[in-house]
Amino acid sequence: MSLAATTSTSPAPVTAGTPAAAAASVAGNSIAGDFSTFLTLLTTQLQNQDPTAPLDTNQFTSQLVQFASVEQQINANTNLQTLISLGSAGALYQASAMVGHMVAVESPQMPLQNGAGALQYTLANAQNVDISVVNASGVELYRAAVAGAQGANTWAWDGKAASGNAQPDGAYTVKVTASDGAKAPVPFTVLGTATAVTTSGQTPSLSLGALTVPMSAVRSVIN
Repeated sequence: MSLAATTSTSPAPVTAGTPAAAAASVAGNSIAGDFSTFLTLLTTQLQNQDPTAPLDTNQFTSQLVQFASVEQQINANTNLQTLISLGSAGALYQASAMVGHMVAVESPQMPLQNGAGALQYTLANAQNVDISVVNASGVELYRAAVAGAQGANTWAWDGKAASGNAQPDGAYTVKVTASDGAKAPVPFTVLGTATAVTTSGQTPSLSLGALTVPMSAVRSVIN
């Protein structure tokens, strides 16, 4: 009499932002049922084995180890998902403290909030820079020639196009370029008031009006 061993497929690792926790729970119940069935079959077969041809205990031991290994993996994945969820909740709570505060973030877009936008850049030496503001359609709305001072500089936009027409609040693409020499791009951060914190999967994001950036883009909280 041979034992018809049940088989189980190892579950995929739990990853953030997926329904893996529920899948792990289902898999755990499944392996528990298979393990119980296996033990019942094993016990029955041991009770009815032929004394002159005993069963291969090595095979039983191997199958027991396989079941135990899969069960441990499911438990580990479930615990990992719990830790990830707790970490995400903590990060979200910390990020929510920024709401209502002015922050500087690294982004190619500048938020226009209540008709005002601003950015900061730092120069190693005093030089002239060009600042361009472009809308979502790729149309340049405004260009400014600025005499940049050595060190930190702040530039503010009143939300008006070159024609004088006020633009709606939103996110506008900005380019800051040195107008002298090689006309190289100048690194900058944009300023805005944090209005909300959201999550995509397990990663929190910060909204500044119409602009949403990952928390990793935040460079400082100004006030």
